[in-house]
Amino acid sequence: MKYVVLVGDGMADYPRPELDNKTPLQYAATPHMDLLASRGSMGMVNTVPAGFPPGSDVANLSVLGYPPEKYYTGRSPLEAVSMGVELEDRDVAFRCNLVTLSDDEPYDSKRMVDYSAGEVSSSEARELVEAVNDRLGSATRRFYPGISYRHLLVWRDGPERAALTPPHDIPGRTVAEYLPRGEGADELLELMRRSYPILAGHPVNRARVEKGLRPANSIWLWGQGKRPSLPPFKDLYGLEGAVISAVDLIMGIGICAGLRVIKVPGATGNINTNYRGKAEAALRALREGADLVYLHVEAPDEAGHQGDTGTKVRAIEEIDRNVLGLLLEGLAEFGPYRLLLLPDHPTPLSIRTHTAEPVPYVIMNSQDVGTTARHYCEAAAAAAGIVVPDGPSLMKMFVAGVG
Repeated sequence: MKYVVLVGDGMADYPRPELDNKTPLQYAATPHMDLLASRGSMGMVNTVPAGFPPGSDVANLSVLGYPPEKYYTGRSPLEAVSMGVELEDRDVAFRCNLVTLSDDEPYDSKRMVDYSAGEVSSSEARELVEAVNDRLGSATRRFYPGISYRHLLVWRDGPERAALTPPHDIPGRTVAEYLPRGEGADELLELMRRSYPILAGHPVNRARVEKGLRPANSIWLWGQGKRPSLPPFKDLYGLEGAVISAVDLIMGIGICAGLRVIKVPGATGNINTNYRGKAEAALRALREGADLVYLHVEAPDEAGHQGDTGTKVRAIEEIDRNVLGLLLEGLAEFGPYRLLLLPDHPTPLSIRTHTAEPVPYVIMNSQDVGTTARHYCEAAAAAAGIVVPDGPSLMKMFVAGVG
């Protein structure tokens, strides 16, 4: 038996007036998702435990079968693992976004124009993060460049319990209410404030402004935590696995879970990602001996954060056509298989951030024969009347052949 988990990050949503009061999943043309719904078992699942932030870190840990209540230590340490940055016991890792803030002064009066700085390129970002590290790094603090706007600060004995806000939660808002609070707040805020003149005047950003692009003119710190420790996925579920994603967070979870991480050329984490390349890599991993592949596509989530309805619908259709369609065609060579499709969490276009509501899932066994045509969407999944209490329960159902 082969197993594939396909996660369309943030696909779930609310009805939209510009989509004839349908959700993006209801509106999009998704014949392959509908095939799964017609042949498989559909319902809703709670991927975010009560009291936890509805981030992709918590939700994907849950979907992969690890209770966040037991294993979650923060987002950034998982990304550090993917980046190959070794964390010592005393180290606290922080996600360090490069963001675009407005020109308002003082710093507290600025608005969050763009949490991704116009999806600044990785090459540009490397120069900017290196400049920040030259000026703000120290014997106990180091900034590491990552991919696009997503970077890392490792701080020896850093303020682990600070209250920090993800920048994608506050699009267009004045930052004053969302600046660091609690333990270490003054030091964290000082780093963010000092980064602004360093970055705003940097040649990379001057060139971006001249091209009409948004400058990556400040760092934004959040998602802190210490080194995680997960038991191997094989020990929990008896399967050898692989993970495919463009996002350091998901790759980091995979590494911690003992899964093989497969990097796909052209996988970007946005609408222009290499959809077919991801599906082809998943099929190749199965041929090479993997029992399970966890395939994650970030594009719908990015569109949700940008409030871009058309791009979100397009991302869902790309997943259906160029990921799921190719998977269904290729999986036929393996004999019996099971496929689980779901979002990790909703990312509603109307609020441009994550929510903790249940998400629609469908599990299809290759030997199932459907008799009723169904559409894969939030309403149809809710109408099925099945609500799985958490991600680990869903993973156990999936692996055991229940549902």
